[in-house]
Amino acid sequence: MIIGLLDVDGHNFPNVPLMKLSAYHKKQGNSVEFVNLFNRYDEVYQSKVFTFTNDFEYEINSKLVYKGGTGYGLDNKLDDEVESIYPDYDLYPELTKNIAYGFLTRGCPRKCHFCIVSEKEGCKSYKVADLEQFWRGQKEIKLLDPNLLACKKDRDDLIQQLIDSKAYVDITQGLDARLLNEELIYKIKEIRFKMVHFAWDMITKADEIILKNLSMFANITKLGIRKIRCYVLTNYNTTQEQDLYRIYKLREIGVDPYVMIYEKETAPKEIKRMARWVNNKFIFRVCDKFDDYK
Repeated sequence: MIIGLLDVDGHNFPNVPLMKLSAYHKKQGNSVEFVNLFNRYDEVYQSKVFTFTNDFEYEINSKLVYKGGTGYGLDNKLDDEVESIYPDYDLYPELTKNIAYGFLTRGCPRKCHFCIVSEKEGCKSYKVADLEQFWRGQKEIKLLDPNLLACKKDRDDLIQQLIDSKAYVDITQGLDARLLNEELIYKIKEIRFKMVHFAWDMITKADEIILKNLSMFANITKLGIRKIRCYVLTNYNTTQEQDLYRIYKLREIGVDPYVMIYEKETAPKEIKRMARWVNNKFIFRVCDKFDDYK
């Protein structure tokens, strides 16, 4: 069969389900390629991650077109045989050169209203793979897990797998600072990081715990502010005063803030200005106060 793949969101980030579908069909002896509108296909797999991405509007010459991904809904999943296969990294050769992408865990107990993970994957973090399922010696690992540290049953083993890989690890969705303790920090410290990510999304009763644990992480790991980054969610349910409070506090304890704008197209100009000030590190490191930013 001739199989067509369509990455509706674009080709700026590897689509892991499409890489797995590609590997599965190549294993079956099928021909696989990204969709060319001039070609005819036996089956096409169309994947969309983001709901705000416009759907593909052109007609595809195919007997069957399957649509999947969170951009189309939360109830579509890959078959187990496809989900567990080693991805076809040749599908995105420039983006995956010496980089492995995948999930060790799924699910998150936080139930954040702006996040679909708990609804899609459940309110408990659970193991879905060992590292070897998507990593075979690449120099860098990009982990897509929503909350690795909440997977208490298998967390230590999975962290050890990351340590033993000796690869640089990027936990792209961030670690949950509320779950840190001294013993866990010393364990995490053994992982090779270019940068460690956390998130401080809202003002809550857990603020003191987040600050205390992040400060402890910075002090124990000695990674320095250039290697410890914390996402600061804005334009959701916080005031600018609360946004600046988080930004200043993070910098004070040696953690680099990075402003994330919820529904950026609706954000006021002042929030976008604040994001430019914080996220341009050349400016942020010489301009201490937002009031002084011109």
